[in-house]
Amino acid sequence: MQQLFIAASGISGALAVAIGAFGAHKLEPLLKANDKLGVYNTAVQYHFYHTLALLLVGLLMYKVEHKFLVYAGWCFMAGIVLFSGSLYTLSISNISKLGIITPFGGLSFIIGWVLLFVSALKNT
Repeated sequence: MQQLFIAASGISGALAVAIGAFGAHKLEPLLKANDKLGVYNTAVQYHFYHTLALLLVGLLMYKVEHKFLVYAGWCFMAGIVLFSGSLYTLSISNISKLGIITPFGGLSFIIGWVLLFVSALKNT
């Protein structure tokens, strides 16, 4: 499982760089015109933060194997897709109904961090 999370963090990191660069160089005029540049940048930031969290989980699993780390990894991946994915789509498409998905991604991030904390407590 640790290899899956580390591999996923590699793909996620590459996507975050590519999506961020695409937004900065190709989409900026569209995003500024729609006043969505801040939304897009928030998506990229959280994508990066949680890519690093996913990498951390994968690396920690080499030291400690605990079910809460596995759950945390899945939560971080779900959060990237739901939170950042919905914000990317919202900023490009202007489909405001997608905003209902974003909080579920944020909740996934929060649960992932709590599970990381719990796994640390269980392994002391």
